[in-house]
Amino acid sequence: MSTFTRRLLAWYRRNARTLPWRGHPDPYAVWVSEIMLQQTRVETVIPYFRRWMERFPTIRDLAGSSEQSVLAFWEGLGYYSRARNLHKAAKILVEQYNGRLPPDLDALRRLPGIGRYTVGAIASMAFGLDEPALDGNIRRVLARVFNISLPANSSAGEKSLWDLAARHLPGNRASDYLDNVRLGLNFGLMPLT
Repeated sequence: MSTFTRRLLAWYRRNARTLPWRGHPDPYAVWVSEIMLQQTRVETVIPYFRRWMERFPTIRDLAGSSEQSVLAFWEGLGYYSRARNLHKAAKILVEQYNGRLPPDLDALRRLPGIGRYTVGAIASMAFGLDEPALDGNIRRVLARVFNISLPANSSAGEKSLWDLAARHLPGNRASDYLDNVRLGLNFGLMPLT
């Protein structure tokens, strides 16, 4: 385990924030939180997440609701395609996976609204798999900590950052690591040096 990873996990043990989706036993809750957190601040997501889980506590509840109802509960979070994709994916999950989120990476990738980052986040947080994830926040942190000078949006920069994200994953602790890089370092909660 790298020094960076050890420091990050030690900081996590001391400072992890209590969030309603952290440690939630249902992969559905992890999926919903990951979609809500895309381009949205944690503090904004918390009340929306709680209301969503009360109204749509299961994938079947979400799939059986009207799009209008889904969008009404999403109102205020913006980027409404996220809610539409959650709804579409829930219907697919009911039809093809008995209303459950599959722990299979390829199956996750085929769901509407789930890209490479979200596959890694769901796999690590919901299913305990050691899968890297790289969103804008993690990208900035890794580029800064490891002094990556390549443009992040270039093929070489993208490859370099995904390699770093994978290389620093601690065995059996990917969930804690991912949560910290994204939430802790990004908001300056943990010193970088």
